[in-house]
Amino acid sequence: MGSVTATVAPPTVPNVILWFRTFKAITGSGFRRYATYRQASVAGVVTNAVFGFLRCYVLLATVGAAGSVAGYDRGQLATFVWVGQGLLSVVLLWGGTELADRIRTGDVASDLLRPVHPVTSHLAADLGRAGHAALIRFLPPVLVGPLFFEVYVPRRWSTLPIFVLSAVVAVVLCFGCRFLVNATAYWLQDVRGPMVLWTLASGVLAGLYFPLRFLPEWLQLVLWCGTPFPSLLQTPLDVLVERDPTDVQVGLVGLQLAWAALILAACRLVQRRAERRLVIQGG
Repeated sequence: MGSVTATVAPPTVPNVILWFRTFKAITGSGFRRYATYRQASVAGVVTNAVFGFLRCYVLLATVGAAGSVAGYDRGQLATFVWVGQGLLSVVLLWGGTELADRIRTGDVASDLLRPVHPVTSHLAADLGRAGHAALIRFLPPVLVGPLFFEVYVPRRWSTLPIFVLSAVVAVVLCFGCRFLVNATAYWLQDVRGPMVLWTLASGVLAGLYFPLRFLPEWLQLVLWCGTPFPSLLQTPLDVLVERDPTDVQVGLVGLQLAWAALILAACRLVQRRAERRLVIQGG
């Protein structure tokens, strides 16, 4: 006999149109949900701007009289910082313990009875959140930066579409990583430990605190090929400031896509194992 999980199985002949409508509806609800928190959005924008000034002055100080460092000039570093401050909220590197809380309280049982796979429904809601953040949290830092610093403007027509694709993939990839961290609650109940580890590792290894190109080349290779962290922030920002030629940009985005596919597959596998655990325990 095959194993039985709590999630409702998909129909034999899936209705693609209905699936897209459902996905769109969940995405829209995610957008509307975060649009209601206006004061939190304003506070987040102010916080991002303050830290943008701090980070920008620190990184520009590393340039000194040389004019460039690790292949970045002053304008590229300024763009790296300010776009990174906006992208941080879109990707949502930190936060998001809703799944873990629902697992702890048992409310996740109702999620497993719905005809939409939990990974799919949570991904759709997160894309709606990211869409709201792109309008409210991303644009202000990008507009504030050029008012006080000389920033780098992309010079190749292909850079912007590659950057947009890279940013979207980063959102999906970061969702998958956060889902896996939250899913540890199926076994641990308390996810504070995994969340602390995720916060520390992602902040350092994603390129938030400093560009990863400052590190030795062998370590860069290990991080890019051995972990998904550089694909969360470093890759889209390097694409935007044109740190590499176009073919290298495309290759980095391809690596992002590979990591996103691998992490999403891991999410579905972990969810399936968790459902088996719930069924065995009578959940």
